[in-house]
Amino acid sequence: MKKMLSVFMVLCLTLSLAACGNTEEKVSGEETKTEETTEVTQGEQTAEATEETETATTGGDLVVYCPHPLEFINPLVSEFESQTGIKVEVIAAGTGELLKRVESEQENPLGDIFWGGSLSTMKPQMELFESYQSVNEEFVQETMKNTEGALTRFTDIPSVIMVNTDLIGDIEINGYEDLLNPELKGKIAHCDPSKSSSSYEHLINMLYAMGNGNPDDGWTFVEKLCENLDGKLLSGSSAVYKGVADGEYVVGLTFEEGAAKYVADGAPVKVVYMEEGVISKPDGVYIIKNAKNLDNAKLFIDFITGKDAQTIIVEQLNRRSVRTDVAAPDYLLPKEEMNVIFDDEALVIEKKDEWLSKFNDIFTSF
Repeated sequence: MKKMLSVFMVLCLTLSLAACGNTEEKVSGEETKTEETTEVTQGEQTAEATEETETATTGGDLVVYCPHPLEFINPLVSEFESQTGIKVEVIAAGTGELLKRVESEQENPLGDIFWGGSLSTMKPQMELFESYQSVNEEFVQETMKNTEGALTRFTDIPSVIMVNTDLIGDIEINGYEDLLNPELKGKIAHCDPSKSSSSYEHLINMLYAMGNGNPDDGWTFVEKLCENLDGKLLSGSSAVYKGVADGEYVVGLTFEEGAAKYVADGAPVKVVYMEEGVISKPDGVYIIKNAKNLDNAKLFIDFITGKDAQTIIVEQLNRRSVRTDVAAPDYLLPKEEMNVIFDDEALVIEKKDEWLSKFNDIFTSF
């Protein structure tokens, strides 16, 4: 009897150890899954981004979809977490890819905040987002106020040309027309405007600037530019300014902050504000419709438009604030010294699909 009891105890102990081993493996797998979700970087390929959507979870306190580079994201997320105690999970990819995610997840949203994307890109998709006005709206510049309900502006971003001063030689770059120089063929960094909101803003800018206010007249320039791109079109915004800074390209069509960061760091680059005209558009932050962490999402909107965050944006991250009480960085050209032009917002929204399709047809014809 004692012998049988001993055998029974050994069997029980063995089964218990086996169960513990299985539990540790499951926990380890969950931790790996979370790490993969939070370490996506800007500009990754579509297949990787799609896989990320499948593994994303909403177990954290706030899930943020964001096309900004990690060096822009991290300081602000860290400050928000410090001030609120809310844990933030960031999914970073291109604007176009993230918008597709939001559309596909409408029945079961995995994200709470969409942080980034110009109004020209986001306004046609306004039904995907909740209506909310931040507590800081009274401090926002008159032209940057959220009058629609769902479209909170948080930075003001001019389109610019970025130039590598080590490679440009004696070529003059003062505006769009100079990009047609045959010596620059294949040396111009530009992103697919269907994948990047900053690239789409440049398409709008060049149509209006080179069409003297009539976008229909700007397509002749677009055709010549596409020919000079020599079949090279990048897949992400960060590839443009990084490509110019690293010497892969001589010039690039980008947004001010992307180039200004390298200027502030002393890199051999300069920022050119197109003499034919510069359109400066706000970048936005939006609450995804039916967000699971709605209250925390509202707190994030209030934080990112608050004076603390807006000061970080100006002093550390090389962008212009939307607030009246936070001045632009000293090393950025004052807007009154630019040739600022404007588009027809309603027409831009109406023509978006048509213009993107036309650009693609022109680019692929060479």
